[in-house]
Amino acid sequence: MFNKIIPHKPITVENLFKFDKTPFNLFMMTVTIILLAAFVVGVLNYLIHGHHAYGITREHPWGLMIAMYVFFVVSSTGLCIISSLGHVFKFKSFEFIGKRAIFGAIITIISGFAVIAFEIGHPVRMAIYNTISPGMTSAIWGMGVLYSVYLGLIVMEFVFLSRDDHKWSTMFGLGGLLVGLAAHSNLGAVFGFLIGRPVANGVFYPIYFILSAMITGSYLIFLMYGFRYKMKFDEHISTFLVHVARLLGLLIAILMFFEFWRFMTSIYGNVPERAASAMHALTSPEFLIGEFGLGMLIPFLIILISKAKAIKKLVYASLSGMVGIFFMRYDLVHDTLAYPMQTMKIREYQLAPTWVHYSPSWTEWAIALGALGIMLSMYYIGENFFYLDPKEHDDYFEHYKDAEGHEVEEHLITGTDANK
Repeated sequence: MFNKIIPHKPITVENLFKFDKTPFNLFMMTVTIILLAAFVVGVLNYLIHGHHAYGITREHPWGLMIAMYVFFVVSSTGLCIISSLGHVFKFKSFEFIGKRAIFGAIITIISGFAVIAFEIGHPVRMAIYNTISPGMTSAIWGMGVLYSVYLGLIVMEFVFLSRDDHKWSTMFGLGGLLVGLAAHSNLGAVFGFLIGRPVANGVFYPIYFILSAMITGSYLIFLMYGFRYKMKFDEHISTFLVHVARLLGLLIAILMFFEFWRFMTSIYGNVPERAASAMHALTSPEFLIGEFGLGMLIPFLIILISKAKAIKKLVYASLSGMVGIFFMRYDLVHDTLAYPMQTMKIREYQLAPTWVHYSPSWTEWAIALGALGIMLSMYYIGENFFYLDPKEHDDYFEHYKDAEGHEVEEHLITGTDANK
């Protein structure tokens, strides 16, 4: 019955636990189990103690959970955008990644929902009142509704891609792309609408989120295909990854340009709070080492020096890049809230304001990192039960050619020789 809806491999317990017992695979299995256990323990502690289990305060109401939610939905939108280059916009060298990239988009947004569910407090009540009493002027309401629609569209896109129905997959893919872009820029608007936080307020974040999503999606493509082919790339996969590397280099350059002018316009004129917040963020090790060094500089230098041809190094650099992306999301939340808000007292003495400090609790870390375990386990299940690479009978890839016009042999597209 299910096979008529979406083609899949035999679903058995034996197939689920059937994998090569290499040291790396065993390491990944152990890490995934530990992360899933951490998620369960963190959720149980949250259910017992509520938001008191978190390190957030009235002065710093958003924390690691929000940052991790943004991390996952940015990843999902990025993979959706990159996959759309192939089966929506018909860039030939990107066509064969459709199913794998869209499946990645599905599992990353589900992981993000798993995190935010335990930040909202009452997710069931949220679903009810979102429907019967919508807050049309709320950016957060718009974000939630759009991401829900987006998830439905990309699930349908994956179903039709798996059925080789490329007419409907293109339609749902275009819908998912447009709604995903709207949802993601709306997420940026959640920060851009913060009138009381001048360092975040403005048009920058709705645009910045789209750019950073494409960079995140490119990093994940390198990691997914590095793992898929065990770092042994044939000529045609290498050609594709070189194209991704060139795109990634351009996007990182634009991001660094954006960041330069964001800080320049924030610091110039020494506007109270805005300039101080920008300087505080700019000089922090989280930005200099994490966001800039790991997230932008290292991958960009490798692309620049190797002329985008050092594919294996870029797989490792993408791991560095994803760590940097995490710091981007953490800095986004913390730097927005770090400047102290003062009460409007005029007759009482107030202590001199100091920067607001925030440290995530172990419960926050357990849930946030545990969501990575959810993502990894879903990816493993998808790899074992679904055809994430083009199948041999998929006529959509018949006579597929790379960017140089060379016809690609079927087994090189489907990856049927990769597991030998």
